[in-house]
Amino acid sequence: MPRAVGFFVFLAIVLLLVGSVHYWVYARLVRDLQLPLGWQRGLGALVALLGLSIPLTFYLSRTLDPNAGRPVLLVLYAWLGIVFWLVVLLSGAELVRVAAWIWESTQEQLNPAFVAERRTTLARALGGAVVLLVGGFTVAGARSALGRVQIKRVEIPLKRLPKDLDGFSIVQLSDVHIGPTIGREFIEEIVATCNSLDADVVAITGDLVDGPVSKLEQAVAPLAELKARHGTFFVTGNHEYYSGAEAWCQHLGKLGLRVLRNEHVSLRNAAGTALDLAGVDDLQGGRVPGHGADLEAALKDRNPEHPVVLLAHQPRQITEAAERGVDLQLSGHTHGGQLWPWQIFVRLQQPVVAGLAWIRDTAVYVSSGTGYWGPPLRLGAPAEVTQIILRTA
Repeated sequence: MPRAVGFFVFLAIVLLLVGSVHYWVYARLVRDLQLPLGWQRGLGALVALLGLSIPLTFYLSRTLDPNAGRPVLLVLYAWLGIVFWLVVLLSGAELVRVAAWIWESTQEQLNPAFVAERRTTLARALGGAVVLLVGGFTVAGARSALGRVQIKRVEIPLKRLPKDLDGFSIVQLSDVHIGPTIGREFIEEIVATCNSLDADVVAITGDLVDGPVSKLEQAVAPLAELKARHGTFFVTGNHEYYSGAEAWCQHLGKLGLRVLRNEHVSLRNAAGTALDLAGVDDLQGGRVPGHGADLEAALKDRNPEHPVVLLAHQPRQITEAAERGVDLQLSGHTHGGQLWPWQIFVRLQQPVVAGLAWIRDTAVYVSSGTGYWGPPLRLGAPAEVTQIILRTA
């Protein structure tokens, strides 16, 4: 199939899906509530416009200047999260409708007028509950995503950590997603927060950007001000491979970040005691020539007596890390689910959604993310700058 034809087929499927979802929202929250005709027409037009805004959102995110377009895109992207919650809650409401229909079918001699009135009352009750819940979710989610990022302190005991490295600190940033709705001001705030923690290492575990260097050069510039005793280290996430990974690796290097591409470095304290820090490309890199995760290469020729911390974007890379004796893996990718109840679906792909877990003797810490992707909303998964303190077990 020619590329152009394939694109239009894909676009048609997406538009059909978006249209169907928005018609369902209209049917359940407008038509079935038996509102006055004028209200039905007005709200129907609004729902149609919101449906059209979804493909428009992705088009504008690629064409608008990130600074000028940010206020508009914040609103448009928010609707993506809102319609997700509407779908989830309306699906639950459908189960209530089915239960009511089953009950009605078991009853004899029900007055048709009573049944019709009862169905309208139920539709209004369910519709009102859905609207109130989604409204509450949106307010709470926006405050969580757009408010000040919390510092999360985590102490991790490692059996092989020498006593004179007890207290070694790593500040982890992950999934910042600098791009259409996250810009320079947010990065300046994050840099100030990191620097206040006086870390031994700053580790950025992928999905730093959503866009090319040409559009985001000014937004990422404050990263050059990050300070840590042993420096700032970065590994790619899947979104770097949607944004020109090679160009970003080069540009971040110019800002003073050390990009770990299937390699490791040995970090020594004043007494000369070493800890190895390794990093691998994201799994998405396997589709790009010259990129791709290679843990064997990352650990090659290192002193096996040194404890090793691995930076790997996706938690599912922990299986191989545990097999190769890595002491600690730091990951992101999941956003902690970002929008409840998305955590359920994340768990189907990744072994850990958020927080600290253990695979045999290997610890893995999964950040909920420092920014957000898509909707400027977070529910049940607050953003974090993670202060990791290594302890001798």
